[in-house]
Amino acid sequence: MTPIQKRSALGAILLSAGLLLTGCADKPGSAGWCETQKAIPKGDWTGDDRKSYAKHCLLDATTIGSEKWCENLDEKPKQDWTTGEVAEYGEYCVIKQ
Repeated sequence: MTPIQKRSALGAILLSAGLLLTGCADKPGSAGWCETQKAIPKGDWTGDDRKSYAKHCLLDATTIGSEKWCENLDEKPKQDWTTGEVAEYGEYCVIKQ
């Protein structure tokens, strides 16, 4: 293997590892994300962090993937679900059960 091929292979491995690690990050508004945010000093939060925390983490019924959130979405007519709700329901209420 030439030095250029070795560098290219190493670059591909590092890129793959980076993609895998970012794929594991909790989605803003999910229970895991809310727990992580609690540990971060509020002064370090972005404006989007503040909005997401207020919208999803203060009440269990609004925390994406919480039992109450899944129950509330079950009661909502499917034709009224947003595309995001469909994806989140599949990820947090079906797959994680």
